[in-house]
Amino acid sequence: MVKNVAIGEGIPKICASVTGAVREDILKETRNMLQAPVNLVEWRVDFFEAHKESDRVKEMLCEMRKILGDIPLLFTFRSKNEGGEADLPFDQYAQLNLTVAEEKLADLIDVELFYKEDQIPGLVKEIQKRGTLVVMSNHDFHKTPEKEEIILRLMKMQQLGADILKIAVMPQDEKDVLTLLEATNEMRRLEQPVVTMSMGKTGSVSRIAGEVFGSAITFGTVGKASAPGQIPAHALKEVLGLLHG
Repeated sequence: MVKNVAIGEGIPKICASVTGAVREDILKETRNMLQAPVNLVEWRVDFFEAHKESDRVKEMLCEMRKILGDIPLLFTFRSKNEGGEADLPFDQYAQLNLTVAEEKLADLIDVELFYKEDQIPGLVKEIQKRGTLVVMSNHDFHKTPEKEEIILRLMKMQQLGADILKIAVMPQDEKDVLTLLEATNEMRRLEQPVVTMSMGKTGSVSRIAGEVFGSAITFGTVGKASAPGQIPAHALKEVLGLLHG
């Protein structure tokens, strides 16, 4: 349970991302979330012009928190390797996430599985020690790995102690989408919630089929998309409701 949101139970939860580069746009996008059917909000801090300035990041998070109230906030610095807008040396990446956790400025923090593999286990523990949940993630914008490899990566995230396990892959054809869904279905037995998606138009079905196959969160749009194939949050809400019955 994150605030009042039960991730991994019942209907998949809808998350939308704030991707503004400047304060005014970030606050506007955050306010727009209040008019949308979202259960969580992600701040993609890698889009922020001042992502290297921890004081400005903290100020921004405080303002976003006030606007969002009880809506859980996911803090994400996405590296260029995994489709993000910026890069940081690992020590700065770790310090940024630890500062946010220390000051309780987010409910969840995204940690990339492959950012620096030998350092990631310690970072996960330190974030959790400060009372913040870890969403461990991996994104492949070029291909869909074999089912066994997808499962292996999710199991690795579990072994590293992540609270939520997330993987996003790019399909080359419809069979790749089935591969992702099969892996998701096999991993739903895990104690931790699993979040998976097949990106692009071909993979759109994966964003609405979470309740059937076992993906706990789906990423939709309120405004512009933060990844290819995302569906507007209002449309997601309607389709998820129909499938839920």
